Amino acid sequence: MLHEWIPRELAFLDAHVPTLFLAFLLAAVAIWLLDKWLAAWNLYDLVWYPALLRVALFFGLFSVFGLMVY
Repeated sequence: MLHEWIPRELAFLDAHVPTLFLAFLLAAVAIWLLDKWLAAWNLYDLVWYPALLRVALFFGLFSVFGLMVY
C-alpha cells in the first residue's frame, strides 16, 4: 500500500502539512475533471440535486484516497 512509503507529514514551503492534504488536492482535481465530463454529457439532468452529487463524489473519492495513504 501507499502508507509504506509515504510519510505522515510533508514539508511544503517550510511548513509541515499532513499527507491527507495531497489526497485532498488530488480528490479536488479529480472531481473537477469529473464535473466537467458530467456537465459536457448533460448527465446532471438525470440527477435530482447536482450539488449534492458533487459533494458526495468528492467525499467518497477523498475517503478512498485517505484510506490508501493511511
